[in-house]
Amino acid sequence: MKLAKRILFFLIINFGGLAYGSWLMNNGPLTEWYINLNKAPWTPPGWVFGASWTLIMICFSIYLGYLFLKFDALKLRLAFVFQLILNVLWNYVFFNQHKTAIGLAVIGALTVVIFTFFFSNKNAMQAKSYLLLPYMIWLLIATSLNAYVLLNN
Repeated sequence: MKLAKRILFFLIINFGGLAYGSWLMNNGPLTEWYINLNKAPWTPPGWVFGASWTLIMICFSIYLGYLFLKFDALKLRLAFVFQLILNVLWNYVFFNQHKTAIGLAVIGALTVVIFTFFFSNKNAMQAKSYLLLPYMIWLLIATSLNAYVLLNN
């Protein structure tokens, strides 16, 4: 039961963060600014973003449930909160403020944090570590999309 409660807790926090980040975008993907950007040829259709983030947050929440069941240290809590802040902040910086260079720095930092989660806990988490793969892959794609916008607009 402890595990289920932890996973539910992280589902609420993670999807809450997504909702807050979405609100901070201020209709970002629907704005004239975003529509007129020179976007990367590999930019997926809009529906992929929602589907991807849903899968990512489900997998990440399950991973965190198991991770925090094994280790519940202040350092781990701070890393999770830092990840959450970076994830929400990117939406605001990129879509709302149109600061693509700062956005790239934020998403780059987020990528480092998630890869650190993976490699720091891989041995302890074993196969459960691979629940982070959707997040890791998506961050690499998203970082490349942000970089393309920065360099081509």
